[in-house]
Amino acid sequence: MLTERAPAKINLTLHIVGRQTDGWHALESLVAFSRGGDDLSLVEGAPLSLSIEGPTAPASGALGDNLVLRAARNFSKAYAGARLGAFHLVKRLPVAAGIGGGSSDAAAALRLLARANAISIEDEGLIEAARQTGADVPVCLAKRARMMTGIGGELGPLLELPPLIGLIVNPGEPLETKSVFAQMKIAPGAKTRFGGHPELCAKMPADALISALRKGRNDMEAAACVLAPIIGDVLAVLSAAPGCRLARMSGSGATCFAIFKDCRTAARAKKAILQAHPAWWVKTCVLN
Repeated sequence: MLTERAPAKINLTLHIVGRQTDGWHALESLVAFSRGGDDLSLVEGAPLSLSIEGPTAPASGALGDNLVLRAARNFSKAYAGARLGAFHLVKRLPVAAGIGGGSSDAAAALRLLARANAISIEDEGLIEAARQTGADVPVCLAKRARMMTGIGGELGPLLELPPLIGLIVNPGEPLETKSVFAQMKIAPGAKTRFGGHPELCAKMPADALISALRKGRNDMEAAACVLAPIIGDVLAVLSAAPGCRLARMSGSGATCFAIFKDCRTAARAKKAILQAHPAWWVKTCVLN
């Protein structure tokens, strides 16, 4: 049995630069990954199948529509005669939450199949299978910080970020990406001109990185707050926590994150938030 971790994908920045004539939105986003998340295993050589368990499994939808199976089918198209197998997913990340849970699961499936078939994760066939599976799947393949542009499939080089001590909070309200984009009302072919992305350089010290991140933003945040006002509550709670250096929504929401000065202040914030909001999903993390 082979196993892979499928971490949360956190958009440290998310700038929407416009909308293409085909309707897809173009973006610039610095993405980082947590160290915890879902777990996916593969029994090699068994018939292709998927079983799911875990606290957020009931919200995962129909098995046949799961991105893990879609990724496996796209892999088999790219590599005729490749070994597939039986997948088992332990689902812990919230669904439709702006942290790429399904995309990360799909990327983990591709990494497992690549290992089972002795294929590099840099192989073009594997990358194409990721693109065919979903816009966020390619960036999740390496599960390392990097810039993503275009509709998400254009990736910058891997970035060596300092470990960021964070807190991830989801209030339990799912939010569809397409609904948030619709709320933004950007016409096809239009440019947003909201402002350029802050410059990043290799091996930035933590203080310099936080300073750069503060100059960035999540352009989907305002629209998401209209559809799910509780996001504003989450951001207010995180921003007010002692030791918080930055609070922002991830992806299209409703999950938000905060970066803290150290593990102790992040742990204290988690305890206080859960006491006040026991129904929220709150996790400490290290992002890089």
